[in-house]
Amino acid sequence: MSRICHIEIDDRGLAAPTPEVEQERKVAIFDLLEDNSFALPAKDGVSPEGPFRLALAIREKRLVFDVEAEGGGKVAEFHLSLGPFRQVVKDYFQICESYFEAVKRLPPSQIEAIDMARRGIHNEGARVLQERLEGKAELDIDTARRLFTLICVLHFGG
Repeated sequence: MSRICHIEIDDRGLAAPTPEVEQERKVAIFDLLEDNSFALPAKDGVSPEGPFRLALAIREKRLVFDVEAEGGGKVAEFHLSLGPFRQVVKDYFQICESYFEAVKRLPPSQIEAIDMARRGIHNEGARVLQERLEGKAELDIDTARRLFTLICVLHFGG
């Protein structure tokens, strides 16, 4: 499978992220670039070859994936409705707030329980992303998880 070699988040016009959200973004981008699996399906019998440069944005209330070849040149662009992501993003932010607060004042056993719930919601968001990208892009669950984190960052300001 191909991979993403560069990622850009178009956050123009969005509210400035909190330090926690900015940290999540940095970690997701680092982890994504270290290890990911991202391929585009064949068109007319030809599969676009990676690695790919990916730009994520929200435009006209739609999530936009702009995919270019590593050396430049648009390979694909697809727009996804934000509707299917709204509830899981909202749930994810709520559980993350609980988690950040818990880290400050609760014992490890309670932090672990909240973290397990957070991971479960994160996995659900990754599954939604994989479903929405079906036929457009192929990615493994770890790549989907990291991209979901970046979608959350975009949602934060949206």
